[in-house]
Amino acid sequence: MSGWDDLETPQSPDIRDVTQQREDMARLCLRVFSTEDGQKLLGWMRDVYVNVPIAVPGTDPSHAYFAEGQRNVVRDIMARIQQARKL
Repeated sequence: MSGWDDLETPQSPDIRDVTQQREDMARLCLRVFSTEDGQKLLGWMRDVYVNVPIAVPGTDPSHAYFAEGQRNVVRDIMARIQQARKL
């Protein structure tokens, strides 16, 4: 973009670029988390953020939203690893 006129001109992203970026990120996750250290880190992340109760009686209900957000980050990494294995 170079000026205000560009804001009014619809920009259509090339879907191939977006697809390539997703595939690159999936491959990166696979490379990083396929190492011995990466496996340990992913296991720790699952234990700390995924394999715990999402809502505990007596806590503020908003804690469940926060905890679910943490879980989604770990699940996203795991999904990208699975995606890269299929590429």
